[in-house]
Amino acid sequence: MDPFSDIKLEAASLGRDLLVTITGGEVHIGAASTAYWADGRVDVQTAALPGHKEHVLTVKLAERAAAQLHCTVTLVMGIHYDNLTKLEIDQISKRTEQLMEQYLLQAERRNGDEQHG
Repeated sequence: MDPFSDIKLEAASLGRDLLVTITGGEVHIGAASTAYWADGRVDVQTAALPGHKEHVLTVKLAERAAAQLHCTVTLVMGIHYDNLTKLEIDQISKRTEQLMEQYLLQAERRNGDEQHG
């Protein structure tokens, strides 16, 4: 069994914008990144709590989502497990990337269905 199977992504539409949370292990708020379009490109603003490293992931994931969905995306992440190895940290990173890719694929399908429906 995947030791990080409890890591989950939840998303809520806020008008045209999107709020995404990714949590796992001991759930908390470690970092938040907001990615938005400005002058034809995506910019990102990030807040990270001292001692937390989630911002390494939130920046690129929020930027990826905003670029594909063409909207403002705020991603809040809080993942904590005790005594992680480098390999486990890499596994967590891959898991969060997979969850975002799955979400974006589903969003793309929904948008396609809405346009054709």
